[in-house]
Formats: sequence, structure tokens, C-alpha cells
Amino acid sequence: MASTVAPDKIIDSPRTGTSKKIDFGRMNRKAWLVTALLVLFQIVAFADKAVLGLVASEAIPDLGISAVEFGFIGSAFFFLYAVVSVVTGFLAAKFSVRWIILTMGVVWAVMQFPMLLGGGAAILLVTRIVLGGAEGPATAMSLTSVHSWFEPRRRALPSNLVAAGSTLGPVLAAPALAWVIGEWGWRWAFGVLGIVGFLWVIAWVLLAGDGPYSGHGKQGDEGVPAESDADADDVDKQRPIALWRAFASLTFLAAVIGGGSNFWVQGFVTTWLPQYLGTVVGLSLPQVGTVTTIPWILGAVVLLLLGFLGHRLMQKGFNSHRSIAIPFGIAALVAGVCFIFVQAASGVFAVALLCLAAGCSLAYPMTASALAFSVGRKQRPIMMATLGGVASVGAIISPTLVGWLMTRAGYVSPPSGAELTPEMANNMAVGVHQAFTITGILLLVGGVLCILFLRPEALGRTLQAGYSK
Repeated sequence: MASTVAPDKIIDSPRTGTSKKIDFGRMNRKAWLVTALLVLFQIVAFADKAVLGLVASEAIPDLGISAVEFGFIGSAFFFLYAVVSVVTGFLAAKFSVRWIILTMGVVWAVMQFPMLLGGGAAILLVTRIVLGGAEGPATAMSLTSVHSWFEPRRRALPSNLVAAGSTLGPVLAAPALAWVIGEWGWRWAFGVLGIVGFLWVIAWVLLAGDGPYSGHGKQGDEGVPAESDADADDVDKQRPIALWRAFASLTFLAAVIGGGSNFWVQGFVTTWLPQYLGTVVGLSLPQVGTVTTIPWILGAVVLLLLGFLGHRLMQKGFNSHRSIAIPFGIAALVAGVCFIFVQAASGVFAVALLCLAAGCSLAYPMTASALAFSVGRKQRPIMMATLGGVASVGAIISPTLVGWLMTRAGYVSPPSGAELTPEMANNMAVGVHQAFTITGILLLVGGVLCILFLRPEALGRTLQAGYSK
């Protein structure tokens, strides 16, 4: 039987004139190892985003803050998200993504411990702002790293696997952190995340690296097999373009609105969904920890299915608009319809609609993955990071807006140790249901725009023809 591992090959370096032996079998194994580490990277990042909602019911009275103030802290996570995302995108065009990701991981771990050691509301606010800045570029840098290990037509599946890590974070974290909160108190939820973060950093230092399709350095110039570039329609060989032309395009606008609607959902789901389930639906803390995993499980399933679909379509020659953008848009439409109908349902059916709505609206990385096909490898991290930064405005607005809608409806958080009255639970429900309607409309608009206008290859051709440097 013939070997399924590609043989070694000698290729010439266009820069040095020397030859280099490429071990394709070893490269393939390393590619999937790095992919696995990046999946874990996303799990850790989104576990941290989920922790605030899980500690809400105990932290709000202990810290002596209102619902609006807690919502503001949830929004604060995204204050530096956009700025650091954009800056990091430009840095990744010049420096190794491996070390950028390592720095992010170290900051994540360190910033968990102030709350474990007794920090108050001000410390929680500051650490969430710093964490948001460090986590802002996470998806863009993860996709940049995984793209450096696979040729363009093989990127859809590993990209969605990495994206699925973002949905698995709360799946794995919610039950475990709910148990930690019940046994050791809400502050230890932050401490456990810090310890896990440091363990991941050690693994990354020992096992990770930049792939042969990276956009900088010696490896990026010499390691790309020439025939793979040709088979992938020369996506990685596009000339640098005037980036402001790309940012001013309808394609980028569609990606921003589509991705922003997903960030909007992330913002209020991670901040308010656990308390909504406990207060309005009446679930216990262990039940909340279990139920809050369902949207993330569905999100992982959606991303994996769409990843396999995109992989098959691109292997058959379809472009990223049909393979990635349209499936993303359809998922957003499903989510929008479900959010709008949640408030008209009740009981188990309402929870099921809410889980389906949230699960189908956690596919933001697909917009970044699609947009990557519009530019060459050196400008790819800039495009993806800028998209993430601008789209994250949705997550800045939604937690505070939900808190404001609840307060406007008459909700007031009870003092520490006091029971929440049925009237306050109803007021919370009124405010949150208004937020569901707003969210549904945003998802519908974002989904339609991505289906119609998120056309990366067409944008790439336009930019190469008229605006390349």
C-alpha cells in the first residue's frame, strides 16, 4: 500500500538561492499540534469571558454595586479590545505571532489573581479592562497562526476548529467554575483560571512555532511549497495594498456588522445570561452552570459542521463567499429569528429557543476567516485584527444596555443575603426581553449583509487591480 504521507521535497529559496528540504509529513503533524494548542488558547480566553456572568449573583452584593455598574464592568472588558486588536495586527505583520500569543497568555494568567487576593469593584474594573486588551487580538492571532500552517484551500476546517475552541471555553468552564464557586467561593473562579492559564503558557513555550505560510521572516519566505500556492489561486501571493481602501469597502462593512452582531450576543450572554436563568427562569446555581453550556455546545457543533462544509466546498473550487460567508449569514439569520421569538415563548421552549439563538450567533471567527482571503499574507493579520477590534464595539454596548433596560423596567439588585422578590424578577425579565428583540434585529441585518456583500475574492481582485503598492 502506498504511503499516505507526502515525501520530502527539495525546493529553492527565492531569496537566498539555496535549497531547503521540506519534510511534509512532519510539517503536517506539527500543524495539527499547533492547531490543538490554539483550540486550547481559545478555550482559556472564552472561559475568562464567561466567568463574570457566573459570579454575578454573589459578586454584585458582595462588592456593593448596582446592575448598571456591573453591566459597565462587563462592558469595560472591551474598552481596550479594539485598540489593542488593531495595534497587534500591525505588529503581527512584522513580528512572530508565536511570541505575541505567548505575551497574551501570560497577561491573562497574571490578571486573574488580584480578585482571588481580595480585590474590590475598582480592581475588578481595572483587571477586566487589561484582560480585554490582552484578549482582544486572540481570535485574529489564533487564525493568523493556524493559517501559517495550512495552504489556503485547507484553512476552512482548522480555522473553524480554532473558532470552536471559543465555544468550548464556557462549555468546559461553566460547570467546573460553578462547582468551584459553590465549594470555595466566587473569588476562586478567577484563581483557577489563572492557574490554568499558566499551564497553557508552559505548553505553548515548549511546543509551538510559526508555520511555513507565515507572513514574515526566513521561514515565511522559504518554507512555502510553490505548487501549493498555485493550487490555492495565489491568495498568499497578493501584493500589499492601500489598507484604507479595504477598510472603506462594502465587504469590510458587511463583515463588521455581521461580526459585531455576534460580539453583541457574546457581551450580554457572558454578563447576564447566568443571572437571567437563575432569577427569571428559576434555576439553581448548578443548573445554571449546566444550562449555560448548551449555547456554547450548539455553537461548537455549528462551527464544526460549517467548517467541514466550507472545507468540502473550497476543495471543490468554490470561493470563500460561498464556502464561509453565506453559511455564516444563514446561521445569523436563524439566531435572529430565535431571539425575537424568545419573549413570546415560556418554560422549556423559551430556554430551547434562547440556547439555539445564542449557539447560532457565536460564529464570529468565520467573518475574519473569510475576510483573510481579500489580502496577502503580510496584511492578513491586520485585516482580521482590525475587523475584530471594530466589531467588538457590539460587546461594549450590549452589557451596559441590558443593565440600563433592566433598571428602566424597575429592577433593583437586592442587598447581600436578601431574597429577590417576584416583582424584581419580572422587572428583570422585561428589560432582558427588550434586549432580545434588539439583538434579533441586529443579527438579521448582519446576516443579510454578509450573504449579499461579504465577497473577499472580489474585493481582492479590485484591490490588486487598482490599489496595490
